[in-house]
Amino acid sequence: MRHFVIVGVLVIAASFLAYTGLAAAHLMPVEASSQSLEIDWMWNLQLIGMSFLFSLIAVPILYSLIVFKLKKGDTTDAKHIEGNTPLEITWTVIPLFVVVIFAYLGAGNLARTVRSSPDAMVVKVTATQWSWKFSYPDYGVISTELYLPKGKPILFKMESTDVIHSFWVPEFRVKQDLVPGRVTELRITPILDGNYKVRCSELCGTGHYRMEQPVIVVDKAAFSAWVTDQQAKAAALVTPEAKGEALVAENGCAACHSINGAAGVGPTWFGVAGSQVALEGGTTVTADDAYLTESIKNPKAKVVKGFAPVMPQYSFTDEEIANLVAYIKTLK
Repeated sequence: MRHFVIVGVLVIAASFLAYTGLAAAHLMPVEASSQSLEIDWMWNLQLIGMSFLFSLIAVPILYSLIVFKLKKGDTTDAKHIEGNTPLEITWTVIPLFVVVIFAYLGAGNLARTVRSSPDAMVVKVTATQWSWKFSYPDYGVISTELYLPKGKPILFKMESTDVIHSFWVPEFRVKQDLVPGRVTELRITPILDGNYKVRCSELCGTGHYRMEQPVIVVDKAAFSAWVTDQQAKAAALVTPEAKGEALVAENGCAACHSINGAAGVGPTWFGVAGSQVALEGGTTVTADDAYLTESIKNPKAKVVKGFAPVMPQYSFTDEEIANLVAYIKTLK
C-alpha cells in the first residue's frame, strides 16, 4: 500500500508540473474571437487530461525502475501474477466514461461555436489560386484585405473558383474548407483589435505558401470610416482602365501574371497587347482585343507556349472583361 500512496502522490505532482509547463509554453496564439474562448476552454481540458495520462504512465514506470530494481546477486524468480480482473474492468470503464463526458462537452462546445446570429454581417469570401477576395454586399465594397468590426457577429459565405482551399485565421481558431461549386459557411465574432492573417490551410498548388492576406479587426467607428473610404475609392474609378486595374487587385491576378515582364505562373501582361503570341502546337496569334477577351472567358482555348492550362474560368461580366482588356493594353 505504501508504494501505491507514493506513486499516487508523484502522479498528482507530475501532472501538475506537466500541465503548468504546457500552459506556460503558450501553445496557442491570442484569443481574438468569441469562438476561440470556447475552443481554448476545451483545449485546456485536454491539456489537463494529457498531463494526467502522461504522468500515470511515466511515473509508475520510472518508480518501478528505481525502487524495484533487481538487487545485485539476487537470482530468484519474480512473483508470478495471473492478472487482476477488477483492475482491468476499472481501466476499461473509467476511460469509457471519460470519453463520453468529453464527447458531451465537445458537442455543446461545437453547438455554441456554430450558433447563428440574426444580426450577423455577411462577408463573401472567394478563394483563387493563390489569393483571397472579400465582398461586403451590405456596403457594396470589395477588398483584398479583410476588415472586421470588433464585437459584430460575422457570417462568411465562401466559395472557390478552382480547387479546394481552406480559410484559417489562427487567432480565430475555427476554419472551413472552400469547395468548388459549393458555398460553405463559417461564423466568427471578433473580440480583439489587431492585425492578423488569413491563411489557406489546404495544400492547393505551387503558390499555396504565399496564399495569405491581412485581417484587420477594428472598432465599429473605424470600420465605418474604412467602408466610407472604400466606397469613395470605388466611386472615383471612372475610366475602364482604372476599373480594370481594380479588378486585377480584387481577383488576385498578379499572383500568376506579372505586369512588368517578370516570369510567373502565367504569361506576363507587360507588352502583350498587339504582340504575336506563340501557342502550344506551334501556331501564333495576334494579341488583339478578341484574343485577350477569349483568354479571359475561356483560358484553355488557346494556351501560351511554355505554360500549363491551369488558369481557372472566372465569371466576369462583359463590361468587366472589357475593363480588364483596357487595362492590359496600358501595360507597355
